Amino acid sequence: MQAKRQRKKLGREKLQRVTEMCRSVEERSIDPFLIDVDEVIEVIKEYFSEWELPEDLCLDAETIHHIASVIRLQGDWVKHRSTSLYTDPFLLEQKLTRTGREEILETFLKAWHPIVEMEQISLHSLAEAIKYWKSLLPLSERWKEILPAEIEAGLTTREELIRQRILSDKTFSEELESFWDELKREVKENGKNRRIRYWDFIGAGSYEETVHRAFMTSFLVTYGYATLEIYPLEEEIFIKPYEKQVTKIGKKQLISIPIAVTAEEWTRWKKGELT
Repeated sequence: MQAKRQRKKLGREKLQRVTEMCRSVEERSIDPFLIDVDEVIEVIKEYFSEWELPEDLCLDAETIHHIASVIRLQGDWVKHRSTSLYTDPFLLEQKLTRTGREEILETFLKAWHPIVEMEQISLHSLAEAIKYWKSLLPLSERWKEILPAEIEAGLTTREELIRQRILSDKTFSEELESFWDELKREVKENGKNRRIRYWDFIGAGSYEETVHRAFMTSFLVTYGYATLEIYPLEEEIFIKPYEKQVTKIGKKQLISIPIAVTAEEWTRWKKGELT
């Protein structure tokens, strides 16, 4: 009786191991041909007569089901390899070992299709090259030294230099004072709360003049002739002149405020889209 129980236990363990291997094959983790189907069927036949309990019969049926799945996968593998003209490396090695050197060389020559490219100078290319070189001017003419044009030195007047903007008709300090006076007049005539919008003051008929006025305005603020009031949320900038120049001498460090004065911004101001 004890021997019969041991035999049933051994049979259950064998069927469980077979079932686990079949599941691994079904999950594509191992080669389906690693399982010897004939040997497994012999194991199933050997222990089939021992089963009495429903659990053992279910395990037997489950094992047969998984073996059938493995057989199907083996068939699919054979079909795939045959349709893709697959040849097993071992078979190729055996065939090459049995084949003579002359036969291998002959097979290689039949399958070898080298790509050959030949480049050479044709008579037409030579004729075109000679024609090109003959059409070129001599080196003495192609590399002629270009002498600079002679310009007579003469005299000019201060008014001419001012007209060409080489010199200014007044010093920078004088121009800055004049610009300050203009700012105060503009604020008095067109401003509000002793200030004026930044673009309303620097804006001019041309972009170049607008840049120049923005340049001068920056010096008004730097040298203490005026100050800027900036409201980031409203995106508004005002310039406010001082009645007297304020000398910024102190321990507090001045802050540089960049303001873009681009051609696009100037165009928007001209159209009334920028304040």
